[in-house]
Amino acid sequence: MYEYDLLVVGSANADLVIGVERRPGAGETVLGTDLALHPGGKGANQAVAAARLGARTALLARVGDDAHGTLLLDSQRAAGVDTAGVLVGGAPTGVALITVDPSGDNSIVVSPGANGRLTPDDVRAAAPLLGSARVVSAQLEIPLETVEEVVRTLPAGTRFVLNPSPPRPLPPAVLAACDPLIVNEHEARVLLGADAGDTPGRWAEALLALGPRSVVVTLGGEGALVADSAGAVLVPAVRVDAVDTTGAGDSFTAALAWRLGAGERLADAAAYAARVGAVAVTREGAQASFPTAEEVAAL
Repeated sequence: MYEYDLLVVGSANADLVIGVERRPGAGETVLGTDLALHPGGKGANQAVAAARLGARTALLARVGDDAHGTLLLDSQRAAGVDTAGVLVGGAPTGVALITVDPSGDNSIVVSPGANGRLTPDDVRAAAPLLGSARVVSAQLEIPLETVEEVVRTLPAGTRFVLNPSPPRPLPPAVLAACDPLIVNEHEARVLLGADAGDTPGRWAEALLALGPRSVVVTLGGEGALVADSAGAVLVPAVRVDAVDTTGAGDSFTAALAWRLGAGERLADAAAYAARVGAVAVTREGAQASFPTAEEVAAL
């Protein structure tokens, strides 16, 4: 019935990565490593991560008619992603400026570029593509109104997964469609505001009250808390020596969405996704770090 296990609607960026001993303060200059260029963007990352695991994957995105756009399209195709839904032109390809410290933690500034030109009209034109996917995943590096149109266009029975990054308040219709809503601590606090509380359990309970059918709160080295109407379960992390966390959350989301579409329970899908993320953080870069299913099984 479904041509794709996962359709990702989202961003595609060129990642410009530099290693630093520490992040600069206001008005300060620090020296870093040689600049590295990688294909990235939360949407493109999720598509590559899912395809590398073996999911039949498609991407709906927009890139510029430039060298960065060519890099991104080549990366998607090499991973086995169907790029028929990737639109070209309208603005330069989006760029992410990423600093990575010795612990592997990163800080990111994104110039949306063509991602900001992925419009509701583009989603409506891609309605047959949305109808051919078992699960649709989105993020917020594209316009919020485009994500709203995705929710309106989804056929009955198609599961919707959202990572609201970068976070912002979400309309009730988008929240109600999420199954699950996937957030880290920062994203949870932005969505909940003053009512956030101070524990993952409180965040999950408060987020569910906003309308999602299920919630996943990622907790880095502490694992993830998954919650729905049946209750909450803590999924432990897999202990590894982290090298670079860039893209780890995207690989987690992609793996989770794929396994949910395959019929796994939320906690089981999150446990698998945690193993995928654990492999990814042991390698440098975003898409280059994403494992195959065989590598996940070996872990």
